[in-house]
Amino acid sequence: MTTTYAALLRGINVGGSRKVPMADLRTLLADLGLEDVRTYLQSGQAVFAAGHGDEESLAGEIARAIEKRFGFGVDVIVRDHAYLRAIADACPFPAADLEPKQLHVTYFSAPVTPDRFAEIDQEAYLPEEFRLGDRALYLYAPNGLGRSKLAEHLSKPRMTKGVIATSRNWNTVVKLVEMTGV
Repeated sequence: MTTTYAALLRGINVGGSRKVPMADLRTLLADLGLEDVRTYLQSGQAVFAAGHGDEESLAGEIARAIEKRFGFGVDVIVRDHAYLRAIADACPFPAADLEPKQLHVTYFSAPVTPDRFAEIDQEAYLPEEFRLGDRALYLYAPNGLGRSKLAEHLSKPRMTKGVIATSRNWNTVVKLVEMTGV
């Protein structure tokens, strides 16, 4: 039996560095024995089916293969369709009423607790807001991520210490649910 997954690669093809061409990524994943490999955009999303492993072991396998092939390390999070669907369904913000650029999900490699973010005075950042989910953080940034002071604070190393964290806008969140649901 195979399971369909999305691999989320952190920090590739940004600003001309850490280039991973999507055609090469598809070939690399197929060479690992993964099936029905597809990519979405150039910013590090791949969808595939696997009959072996689990999310953690597949993420490690993909990360090692990328480092061997491209010569640099890339953090990878792998999640299955059920998880991605649950994250989209559990969004605490009215996604249908917002512009996709206003809503983001940060996926974490492991669970995080509210204690990690206790120092943040959420009222000081209003109307920006965040809420925690299952290995995820939902961020509402009405003026977009690039102008978000809250996003800047949330991305500080002390906020993500010990976990891999990678963010996607709402369009990508929805597209990955769609792509893995096949």
